[in-house]
Amino acid sequence: MKYTDGLPFLNLTNERNIPQNYPTMTPKNIARPKRRRLSPEDGGPYSNYRMAVRLELTQRPGVFAQLATALAEEGASVGAVDLISATKTTVIRDVTFDAKSEEHGEHILQRLSQLPDVKVVAASDNIFMMHLGGKIRVESKFPIKTRNTLSMIYTPGVGRVVKTIAQDRGKAYAFTSKHNSVAVVTDGSAILGLGNLGPEAALPVMEGKVMLLHQFANIDAWPICLNTQDPDEIVQTITAIAPGFGGINLEDISAPRCFDIERRLRTELDIPVMHDDQHGTAVVVLAALYNALKVTKRHLNRVNIVVVGLGAAGTACCQLLIEAGASSIKACDKNGLILDQPIHVLQEHAQNLHTLIDYNRPTGTLQDALKDAHVVIGLSSQHALKPKDVSLMAKNPIVFALANPDPEISPQDAVPYCRIYASGRSDYPNQCNNLLAFPGIFRGALDIQAKTIHEPMLLAAARALANLVPSSALNEEYIIPSVFNKKVVSHVAKAVAKAGVEHGVARRTVKA
Repeated sequence: MKYTDGLPFLNLTNERNIPQNYPTMTPKNIARPKRRRLSPEDGGPYSNYRMAVRLELTQRPGVFAQLATALAEEGASVGAVDLISATKTTVIRDVTFDAKSEEHGEHILQRLSQLPDVKVVAASDNIFMMHLGGKIRVESKFPIKTRNTLSMIYTPGVGRVVKTIAQDRGKAYAFTSKHNSVAVVTDGSAILGLGNLGPEAALPVMEGKVMLLHQFANIDAWPICLNTQDPDEIVQTITAIAPGFGGINLEDISAPRCFDIERRLRTELDIPVMHDDQHGTAVVVLAALYNALKVTKRHLNRVNIVVVGLGAAGTACCQLLIEAGASSIKACDKNGLILDQPIHVLQEHAQNLHTLIDYNRPTGTLQDALKDAHVVIGLSSQHALKPKDVSLMAKNPIVFALANPDPEISPQDAVPYCRIYASGRSDYPNQCNNLLAFPGIFRGALDIQAKTIHEPMLLAAARALANLVPSSALNEEYIIPSVFNKKVVSHVAKAVAKAGVEHGVARRTVKA
């Protein structure tokens, strides 16, 4: 617990830190301010450090003005101010504000605790409040209120269903949750952009992925965090639990291990297996590129493409671009140009592209690769691209700076030199977010009880996603639909299902 002049900074992520006589704040009564566009001097969006503080103010004129002045002087962006209760002598208010960082937030709390007539009762980071107690739960489809119901859903009635499935394992799709269940599996070796932090640290991300699958695609998903990073043990464990699921979503597993793990699981299992960090990213990038090329009046087989960052996502993007018909692809990592082969060589090795890559033996520099390039796709880290790098590219270049939360090059630095700019950020136009892909891909695969997810299904997903932006609306700042476009999941799912049926990986068909 941290203290500010004797007043506790209450970390509400630990309920034991909350004194019994302190009113607690829940997500329901913490209003969230609207996001505002920030200037480059702001240091980036504040939304990752949104704080909520409960204050007890003396009931007299001028006290709140004193509070507001202090927040303004400290550079806090105030959102909601809610009145909780009031007496003749005191007022309890919840104030929500954005800070630039954790340290900035704590400094603001210290300043507030020093104000006369102001008492800090409790404070919390809103992000932690959203995660308090976990973000998911299991619910039954119907209540068990009578002995008759109990006997049907469990013993003895369930025995009849057990015998039916034992005689035909395919019946599990009809009489269990298998038909609509996905395991979201990680070993915690590559969590977001934070690194190898282990399975417990990965759990909040997996819970979030489960929520997204459920709310966007009505898929029941389950977070599974493995306490091993041995590829053999990971494959064995997933293979052992696979009978209970209709699909496997691999998540946050580091490269190059992820390639081998996914390949082996696809060989051993007869249900869809997809590493979203690879293929979800690749689908969204390809969809956005289809439309960016339309805006610039170019074609995929006639442009020079440079991929910056050859981890899981970068390698998968190269693979899908090759499958889609790209004719010139170079790729760089932190050491420089490490993938520079003729297209026929890339096509021959498209399924195991990482075998062509020697990270320690660059054949040139990033600048060498970018000269006269039409497209650069960043999947690396902040500051990997500079304005002078983009200036080396061909006329009207396309820049995808997809590192999160900080792109390889900011829009302020890139836009003067490029025709189209896209990033992974929600506060800039053209957000390339995996959420546009994986719910629809798994929805389509589950609908046809697919045996696998393969390249034709991914290509179909990318085309469907691109086609959701009407030609009449297509422009430099609108090349990809919003994640909240209600048509995204259904359109992608239908395209994936159709491709799966056409290519013989479906156990059942669905009506168009």
